[in-house]
Amino acid sequence: MARTVNPIQDRQRRAALEKAAYLALYERGFAGVTLRDIAAQAGVSRGTLVYHFGSRAGLLAAVMRRFTRTVTVATRRALRQAGTPDEKLRAFVENQFYSVDSTRRFYTVTLDFLAAATRDAELMAVQREFMSERRKLDVELVQLFSTSCGIDTVEQAQQLRALVEGLSMQFLAETHPSLNDYRERCLRGLRAILTT
Repeated sequence: MARTVNPIQDRQRRAALEKAAYLALYERGFAGVTLRDIAAQAGVSRGTLVYHFGSRAGLLAAVMRRFTRTVTVATRRALRQAGTPDEKLRAFVENQFYSVDSTRRFYTVTLDFLAAATRDAELMAVQREFMSERRKLDVELVQLFSTSCGIDTVEQAQQLRALVEGLSMQFLAETHPSLNDYRERCLRGLRAILTT
């Protein structure tokens, strides 16, 4: 007799497995993590992961899609809730540098994933989806400050992203980064980009 699958429980199970994989990726790195490591982190069998995701690459692609979506939705929500353009800018920065631990985990996994994607077409497709979502969000933010001073909106959005990602790499390189210092540096840099 075929097993009946509850779609809500199935989604919850997948979400828990993706979170466990994210933590395993952070702890072991993309190249070092195995399905066995992820299964141990999640407290399930390796077969459970294969059942839900098909393969290691399928699981890792699902992890990046999930966390891309999570960051994008949280940032958009924060932007909607903020009132003035300056409050929206602050909300954007706080979502880029959320907390010391989550920022370190997110950018470590993101950079590791990017490195792996340069050698894998399936993962690069996921990376491009991630970049596309970020670009849309960055353009939306730039448009709030648009002064039509001759600089293209997309170019300003690229400058904005370059600043955020550059600061995130510096953040990762520091042993004890100050979250407030990085937020303030990012705010000053973004204001300079957005008001030129």
